[in-house]
Amino acid sequence: MLADFALVPVVLLGSTAAFILVSQNWRASILALAIQYLAVFWLTGLVWPLGLATVKLVAGWIAGAVLGASRPDVEAFADSSPSVSYALFRLCAAGLMLVAAFSLQQAAEAVLPLQPQVLMGGMILIGLGLLQLGMSTQPLRIILGLLSVLSGFELVYAGVETAILIAGLQALVTLGLALGGAYLISAPAMGENE
Repeated sequence: MLADFALVPVVLLGSTAAFILVSQNWRASILALAIQYLAVFWLTGLVWPLGLATVKLVAGWIAGAVLGASRPDVEAFADSSPSVSYALFRLCAAGLMLVAAFSLQQAAEAVLPLQPQVLMGGMILIGLGLLQLGMSTQPLRIILGLLSVLSGFELVYAGVETAILIAGLQALVTLGLALGGAYLISAPAMGENE
C-alpha cells in the first residue's frame, strides 16, 4: 500500500525541509521535523519491513520531543532581522537545491540500486539539510539541519543495507544528536543561573 503513493512522501520531504529552512518559529519547525520523519518512515517502509522502519519514526519523534522539551529561546532561533528578502533568498536556494537533486537523480540511479523515490527523498534531505547547516549559526537550526542530513543518509543507506543492528545504531545516533543539541540549546540558560 505504501508503494502506491510513493511520490507523496518525496513531496512531504521537500516541503518540510524547505519549511524548516525558512521558518522563524521553532515550534512549527519541530512539527515539520516530525512530519519529515513520518515521510522518512514511509519511504523506508518501501525497502525495509514495516516493524524495522518504525524504528526511524519513533527515534525521530523522540528526537523532536527532546529538542522541544529543551525550550529553545525564541530569540535564539529567530535570525536578527527576518525580512521578506530573507525568506525569498532561502526559498530560492531551496529551489536550486531541489533542481540539483532532480538533475543528479539519473546519475545516482546508475551507481546506487535503489527505488527512485527513496533515492530522491534521500538526496532532497541531504541537500536541504546541508543548505540549512551552511546558512545557520543558531544551535537549534544546526541540529535540525544535521538531523535532516542524517535522515537523508539513512534513507539512502536503508536501500543498501537491511540489518537490524544498523537500524539500532542509526536510531542511537539520532537520539544522541538530539540530546547533544538539547544541551547546546539549554547551555546558555544554565550559565546565567550560576
